[in-house]
Amino acid sequence: MRGFKYAAGALAMLAGLSWAHADTLSTVKGQGVVRCGVTTGFAGFSAPDDKGVWKGLDVDMCRAVAAATLGDASKIKIVPLSAQQRFTALQSGEIDVLTRNTTVTQTRDTALGVIHAGVNFYDGQGFLVPKSLGVTSAKQINGATVCMQTGTSNENTMADWARANEVKYQPVVIEQFNEVVNAFAAGRCDVFTTDASGLASIRISKLTNPDDYVILPEIISKEPLGPFVRQGDDTWLNVVKWSLQAMIGAEELGLTAANVDEHLLSASPNIRRMLGVTPGTGKNMGLDEKWAYNIIKQVGNYGESFERNVGMGSSLQIQRGLNAQWTQGGLMYALPM
Repeated sequence: MRGFKYAAGALAMLAGLSWAHADTLSTVKGQGVVRCGVTTGFAGFSAPDDKGVWKGLDVDMCRAVAAATLGDASKIKIVPLSAQQRFTALQSGEIDVLTRNTTVTQTRDTALGVIHAGVNFYDGQGFLVPKSLGVTSAKQINGATVCMQTGTSNENTMADWARANEVKYQPVVIEQFNEVVNAFAAGRCDVFTTDASGLASIRISKLTNPDDYVILPEIISKEPLGPFVRQGDDTWLNVVKWSLQAMIGAEELGLTAANVDEHLLSASPNIRRMLGVTPGTGKNMGLDEKWAYNIIKQVGNYGESFERNVGMGSSLQIQRGLNAQWTQGGLMYALPM
């Protein structure tokens, strides 16, 4: 009973926090920047380059929201957060939006005072091992030590999968992502498990000899990753959700950062509506009618962001796969405006 009362009290507190920040759009316009929670460094998704400029697929999501709300994709404040810090930072109002490779789950949408605003990367949990381990399947890691980050869904997924496949392992659970990577690189554990995109990033950007490691073929979960906002603020939820939809829809319509100006004269009703030539979509959200045009012009469409950050044009060289447009066999399907 005590536990139940505590849980109920915690939920009430979180609900109060979300209502305390129920006009995020006005706050963002007043402060002149969008404060985005990202990882502490995850190549391809959110990491600083050699000049200290944060780049990545999730940073582009942040930039898109800034372009939509403030007309300038550069008006962002990056707040690096660990997996354990991310939801507290959003709940408390420290950040305006969480754009940090975060899996959408029913519990997160219903019990934390936050809610997802779409999926910008479809992923799944996998396994990274040194080739010297001599295994070709995750089912061969019986008795291995497994590194993972605390505060993520990876812990429960790993436990469920191991139980179902009668695989015994010793978890090495560490809070800070970089410390987990260092532990794996130093040989403190035999296996690293996290989202497959994260494993690709770690292998290329964090390990001295990437060719000495291999990602095993098993994908043991569905990990739809996307931005989160606070519950109780539907206006801001719409802004973030439709900023992502504009990027996905722009790719479907063939709109790019390079050609979007030419399409301002398009006869297509869908393009005219998206670019604000036909007014309405901006007013509906309290934004300038060129909100989507600003996203496309300054950030690019979803495909452009994917390719330069994690795709074949990047060091990660991740295939589009499930993240391809629905017309190409993927799951990226833009909602109609």
